Amino acid sequence: MNKKLGALALVGAAAVVLAGCASGSGGSNPSDSAEAEIRVWLVGTDTPQDARDYLVETFEEENPGSTLVIEEQTWEGLVDKLTTSLSSSDSPDLVEFGNTQAPAFTSVGALLDISDEYEALGGDDLLPGFVEAGSYDGSFYAPPLYSGARVVFADPALVSEAPATLDDFVANAKDLAAANEGKSGLYFAGQDWYNALPFIWENGGEIAVADGETWDAQLSSDESVAGLLQVQDLMTNASLAPKDGDNAEPWTPYCEGTSIQFSAPNWALGLASECETASPPAAPFVYAMPGMDGGAAQVFAGGSNIGISAKSAHPELAKKALAIILSDEFQTIYGENGLIPAKKSLASTLGDTPEAMAFTEAAGNAKLTPASPNWAEVEAARILEDFFVKIAQGGDVKALAEEVDVKIEDILNG
Repeated sequence: MNKKLGALALVGAAAVVLAGCASGSGGSNPSDSAEAEIRVWLVGTDTPQDARDYLVETFEEENPGSTLVIEEQTWEGLVDKLTTSLSSSDSPDLVEFGNTQAPAFTSVGALLDISDEYEALGGDDLLPGFVEAGSYDGSFYAPPLYSGARVVFADPALVSEAPATLDDFVANAKDLAAANEGKSGLYFAGQDWYNALPFIWENGGEIAVADGETWDAQLSSDESVAGLLQVQDLMTNASLAPKDGDNAEPWTPYCEGTSIQFSAPNWALGLASECETASPPAAPFVYAMPGMDGGAAQVFAGGSNIGISAKSAHPELAKKALAIILSDEFQTIYGENGLIPAKKSLASTLGDTPEAMAFTEAAGNAKLTPASPNWAEVEAARILEDFFVKIAQGGDVKALAEEVDVKIEDILNG
């Protein structure tokens, strides 16, 4: 779920620390045991308790004498913690990480090569963008765990119909703000680069593209600048969110009645539908952000991958646990709880409600950040947060984009 990165280790440092990890042997101790404890790191609370219980119970039933322990981690500082833990003799066996963090670990030998398990885990039924994020140099390391596409949540008292195009979406948000004093037509905090990406992509721009082994940053292209100007227009004329604020809980101003619309991953539906405020709005009307020419916009695909540590002392048991996680039964629990399953064939588990249809529509056109091993370092440096804060504060978009392109290229090509 893209995930928020805290105090992160730089990928270059990670490569040094993880240099001792085997890339395909199952760790420094390749021996396995029929009876062992398997440790699974899950991050945050997104994985429902029903899914956790199913994993533990099924694994222990199928592997008598062995146990599975789930150790919940936090997103804050996760890359730093994984960098240390995956290189230690006490490494967890399976680890979850955000999809944008995946290349930092697939590229440095931190994870077990499970290319021979690809078909058994789902093969071409797995979400393709996440398979790309979990692969490196022709090998497969980390299948998708779940996905979450960003959709728009709106107060049904004021919005009952989805705008037809991206231009209409911008205009409607500004009109809502103008007609409702003290409310954001669209809550859009300054640091919120995730929700800025659709405007770049829909105008034909990119963050960065690979040219052979070199990365070319393109936020200063004419296409990207056109999208960035739309972002600045919304931040200035439709949003009352702090110009230097983050977008950690955009449902909070919605629940408080100070925001008419916000964009967030689909799992925010429950939070926006069960507001614990004195006078909560009704459960939101949900729709997929419209594209430039209609249909669903290309939005950022949040979510997670999961991999087996290259230093796992019990790789065969870890593979059995991973097979349960990618099973239809386990993944269906995600779908029934509003998370997009790792397999395309299970999209129907989200249900047939209007909200579920919006989730599916948005997910079908979602994109990821550049698949560079150094991308996590871009996030760690908070380059994009700083960039969009300056845009929100009214800075010259073209000049700011030219500056940030240089910074991104320095890291990606470093």
